[in-house]
Amino acid sequence: MSEAAPHRPAMQSLDEALERLLSTVQPLGLSECMPTGDALGRVLVEPVVSLIDVPPADNSSMDGYALSAADVQALGSLLPVAQRVPAGVVGAVHQAGTAARIFTGAQIPIGADAVIMQEQCEALAGEGLGSVRVNAAVQAGQWIRRRGEDVKEGATVLAAGCRLDAAALGLAASVGAAQLTVARRPRVALFSTGDELVMPGEPLKPGAIYNSNRYTLRAMLQGLGCQVIDLGIVPDKLDATRAALREAAGQADLIITSGGVSVGEEDHLRPAVQAEGSLDLWQIAIKPGKPLAFGRVAGAWFIGLPGNPVSSFVTFALLVRPVILRLQGATKLQPRGFMLRADFDWPKADRRREFLRVRLNDAGGLDLFPNQSSGVLTSAVWADGLLDNPAGQTITAGQLVRYLPMSELLA
Repeated sequence: MSEAAPHRPAMQSLDEALERLLSTVQPLGLSECMPTGDALGRVLVEPVVSLIDVPPADNSSMDGYALSAADVQALGSLLPVAQRVPAGVVGAVHQAGTAARIFTGAQIPIGADAVIMQEQCEALAGEGLGSVRVNAAVQAGQWIRRRGEDVKEGATVLAAGCRLDAAALGLAASVGAAQLTVARRPRVALFSTGDELVMPGEPLKPGAIYNSNRYTLRAMLQGLGCQVIDLGIVPDKLDATRAALREAAGQADLIITSGGVSVGEEDHLRPAVQAEGSLDLWQIAIKPGKPLAFGRVAGAWFIGLPGNPVSSFVTFALLVRPVILRLQGATKLQPRGFMLRADFDWPKADRRREFLRVRLNDAGGLDLFPNQSSGVLTSAVWADGLLDNPAGQTITAGQLVRYLPMSELLA
């Protein structure tokens, strides 16, 4: 009796696969409060609402002189300097017919309605603080930053679900937020299976390869703010694989593996996941990529990535990254794409949606890495983005194509 042919899952589009993942995986719903300065890359759980106006008072955007525009009737008007107002000092009420020496960021004295920059004035020595000759026209309101022009009291400056970058942390600090409530870091267990794998620094025996995916995936997880539980290389045995899955599920929210998910391949990962939990094998209509395993082991989600290094890299960026952001409750899950000019020909269409490694050139177009094989990791290092090429489409030099920057795919 002949052995039955292995079940081959139906090919599904990237969008279908991503929709299934994101509709299944829900935010962890766990949060912690931490100092604003330590929250880079974290996802806000509670919005940041300003309790103050920013700036809190009208202030000068220039080093110069605060005055009343009505007191400058002609070029060369001479005004006595009544006071000196550095940043951090509240000056006296402005006296008509005088000027106040003022510095960038200093509060505008009450009664003054304009600032003239020092380069348009001539400071003259004399009694007290001397006087200033105004050598340019003055308009009311010039060089004054108005109270609340950046942020109004009561405004939500950062919404829940926002992923905090350097500018966001500065904005939170500007409204006085010393602490932020953010999502707990996802705990992600990572391991590799395969007796052919060795670690860098070990002798490379015949038939062996260095385990590059461990380093690539670990770095991508850390870049997304995950707490990585690195279980290393698991012996290529069913019992050892099952034990590793149990250990991972006991510590992690998500388990990531690479290799051993191609349909019909002899490996222990699929039966191990099926024995310890549930598994769904998918074929995604993308290149590089295609095989993907998704399931659950005890209380942890499981995603098995293809083993070829570029396939693993691209599949993580397109499918795993949105899942990790969703676990944290982020609202922006998809990378932004930009239409740019291809400066190359791609004459052979593929039946799958392709993600080509490209780099922005000095002319504002895109160059193509010459070897697009899924095993050529140098292409991912050379590239600064991926070209998202629809299935069945060729590319002619000069054509507009969709470019996904690495800064969007890895951040």
